[in-house]
Amino acid sequence: MLRARAQVLREEGRCDEAITEYEMALSLDRNLAWVMTALGWCKCLTGSMDEVIPLLERSLRLSQRDPSIYLSCQFIGMAHLLQSSIDEAIVWLEKARNANQVHPLVRARLASAYALKGDTERAAAELAEARRLSSDDRFSSIASLKVAEYFGVPKVRDLYETTYLTGLRLAGMPEE
Repeated sequence: MLRARAQVLREEGRCDEAITEYEMALSLDRNLAWVMTALGWCKCLTGSMDEVIPLLERSLRLSQRDPSIYLSCQFIGMAHLLQSSIDEAIVWLEKARNANQVHPLVRARLASAYALKGDTERAAAELAEARRLSSDDRFSSIASLKVAEYFGVPKVRDLYETTYLTGLRLAGMPEE
């Protein structure tokens, strides 16, 4: 029940409340790797950046053969990207892409990181792949992406703007 409620809260963008639910679930079972992954992402969206990567790395250690391991790798990569650690972001986002070749968000995040690194050719290729794999038009423009995705509290939204969205612009994503 706690996990389900936490998932609903997270999907509604109520990450502060979801964190409480996830933490209660972990107090009952400290080995719930996917709960740690979701908790780590909620911590990111609420601005608790120093807690994100350790939680996600712990999740990876607990569940090394999980088919959704790409999520933890993607979230670690994104946490690095938001903190402007571009080289580390690329390492983790490439791991996420290698673990799940067909996830469009991984491709878009990698496109942003490549563009911020100055590799605009690879960035454009990843962005094209994100668009091809996506079931909607969220990767057609910055405006569409802002409508489709939740970027967290204002402090984190500012980080998204200066890193992720800036990288996507450099990769060729238009504003409108």
